[in-house]
Amino acid sequence: MAPRVAVLGCGYWGKNHIQTLQNLGVLVAVSDADSNRAAHFASTYGVVAITPDKLFTHKEIDALVLALPPQFHTENALRALKNGKDVLVEKPIALNVADAELQVQIANEYGRIFMVGHILCFHPAFEKLCELIEQEALGDIRYIYSHRLGFGKFHTQSSALWDLAPHDLSMILTLTKCEPSQVHGEGSAIINQLSDFAHIHMTFPNGIRSHLFTSRLSPYCERRLTVVGTKAMLVFDDMEPWNRKLAFHRFSVWQENKEWISKADKINYIDICEGLPLTYELQHFLNCIEARQSPRTNGKDAIAILKVLTAASIDHYE
Repeated sequence: MAPRVAVLGCGYWGKNHIQTLQNLGVLVAVSDADSNRAAHFASTYGVVAITPDKLFTHKEIDALVLALPPQFHTENALRALKNGKDVLVEKPIALNVADAELQVQIANEYGRIFMVGHILCFHPAFEKLCELIEQEALGDIRYIYSHRLGFGKFHTQSSALWDLAPHDLSMILTLTKCEPSQVHGEGSAIINQLSDFAHIHMTFPNGIRSHLFTSRLSPYCERRLTVVGTKAMLVFDDMEPWNRKLAFHRFSVWQENKEWISKADKINYIDICEGLPLTYELQHFLNCIEARQSPRTNGKDAIAILKVLTAASIDHYE
C-alpha cells in the first residue's frame, strides 16, 4: 500500500506539496495553524483537514511534509518522528546546527525516514550536469559559483542567506562531495535587521574553490550555477527555457611566446528531459518510505549546509 501523506503548512510552498502529492495519489490530509486555510485546501483536493494538535497521532497518516517557517521545523519534526511518522522537512530544517542534529538523532533513534527538501538536487538539468561531471566531460573541477538573485520574499526570521543560499549549497556540496575547510561570508541588512544580500566564499579540502551570491533586493532575476573544469564549463541556468537550461562550453588556454592564448568553442546546449523537480523529489520520498532507505537529500546533508550558513552568517538566531 502506498504511504499516506499529510502536509503541515498550507502557505506559499506548502500548496505546491499539496497539489503534487494529490497528483501522486498519496495525499490524505492537510493541516495549518489557520483552520480556514486548511479547510479551503481540504475542500479543493478532497481530503480532510486536521488540526495540528491532532495531526501527529493520527493513525491513518504514515508520513508528514513540513512546509513551515524554519523556526517551527524542529518542534514539529520531533513530534512527528516520535509519533512514528516519516518526515520530509523543507529547507532550512532549522536555524541552528544543534536543532538540526537533534532532528537527525531522533529520526535515527526512532527508525524513521528523514528527508530534506533540497529540490534542485532533483532538477533534471542538475542531474544531467552531475552525470556529465562523473563522465569527466569537464576535466578536473576547479571552481563552482552560483547566483540566486531577485526581489523578495522578505521574512521575519530568515535572511536572504538562510532563505536562498541552501538551494545553491545543496548543489555545490553535492558536486564537491565534501564540506568546505574554509568559509567566509559577507552581507548587509538594507531593509531591516536581517541581511538582504550575502556572499559566501569557500575552499574545499580537494582543492575546489567556490562562491555564491544571494540577494532579495535585485531588480532582475538570476538562477545560475556554473561549474568550471580544466577542459570545459557547464552552466545550469534555470531562467532559460528547457532547451537552453544546460549549456556546455568547451575551451582551451595555452601559453605561446610568453603570452596566454584562449579559445572557446561554440556553445553546446545539452538535451534534458523536461519534468517538475518537486514531483521527482516527492516520488523519491515515497520510494524511500517504501524501501526504508536513506534519501539522497538526508539529514547529514542538511547539517553540512547549516554549518556553512552558520560560519558565513552575519545574522544571529536564538
